[in-house]
Amino acid sequence: MVDTKIPPGTGADPTGSPAGKSPAPVKGSKRAWATAASGRTAALLVSPTLLVLTVVVLYPTIMAIRESLYGAKGLDPKTGFISDTEPFVGLQNYADIFGQAGDRFWNAFWNTTFFTVVTVGLETLIGVAMALIMHKAFSGRALIRASILIPWAVPTAISGLLWRWIFNSDGIANALIGHQVLWTTEGFHAKVAVIIAEVWKTSPFIGLLVLAGLQVIPKEVYEAARLDGAGPLAQFWRITLPLVKPALLVAVLFRCLDALRMFDLPYLLIGAQKNSVETLSMLAQNEASNIRFGPAAAYAVLLFVYVFLIALGFVRLLGTDLVGDVGGSAGPKRKNRLRRTPAPKSAEVPA
Repeated sequence: MVDTKIPPGTGADPTGSPAGKSPAPVKGSKRAWATAASGRTAALLVSPTLLVLTVVVLYPTIMAIRESLYGAKGLDPKTGFISDTEPFVGLQNYADIFGQAGDRFWNAFWNTTFFTVVTVGLETLIGVAMALIMHKAFSGRALIRASILIPWAVPTAISGLLWRWIFNSDGIANALIGHQVLWTTEGFHAKVAVIIAEVWKTSPFIGLLVLAGLQVIPKEVYEAARLDGAGPLAQFWRITLPLVKPALLVAVLFRCLDALRMFDLPYLLIGAQKNSVETLSMLAQNEASNIRFGPAAAYAVLLFVYVFLIALGFVRLLGTDLVGDVGGSAGPKRKNRLRRTPAPKSAEVPA
């Protein structure tokens, strides 16, 4: 074996590139330019949506917070004179809500929470059952689907008046149970009336979203499960429910946010200023109707914070399930690093 040294200018240099030539330039600048161009395009496409959200959401929220810092027109407690402008009171409206008006606020808060938990829970159970029925293939399925979706299509004002007629003292509800119940007066029965009307109206919404999730499940999955001996209950728990979980969670989230701002149905069905059914939205509306815009805005801001915290907690806890497990469960990504092996300075050839 003899070491034959490669003459300068005729072999490869230690970096692996031909001698006398500089290494090829890295295309990082082109990739960076493409990434920047893609980011600018994305920003341009998203900007109309951001503009609409700013006008529709951000600006009213800022103005509501500003209005909540002002008091009502009338007698100024500092000067003792009648004021035509709203005096600046700072956080006094919030102090009054948690102070002298605390009992009414907490009553409305717990009513809102109670209606949300109970109605959304019942609507989820009934909505999933509706989706399973609408997904089955049978004669007259189109008619059943239409009849199930009708309550959701009925305007809430019409629904409230309809159920008010049903829950009258001489209405259908009392005729069915054979007992005289004053549904539209103060008491727990007023809550029951609102829950029945709300569940009847909005259960089809959850059923519709779950039905959309059911229709994308391949039939081959159920056929394979039946061949493996899985019964209907096992198929529901192990196939149907996991695969429709993202759609179901989105439906539950939307219904929670909608139920937290409940106003029109209890207002039309039971009436205003009823402690049994008064919600935070009804409380804010009552203050605004009495020309106390500062306290009304304070109630609205507190409701906004409550809804925002519920939505944030929902997304934080179930955010992955809301959009599906895109990345899979393969664990953390590993980056493969390519190492360049330097070319040898000399080559061994047989003697």
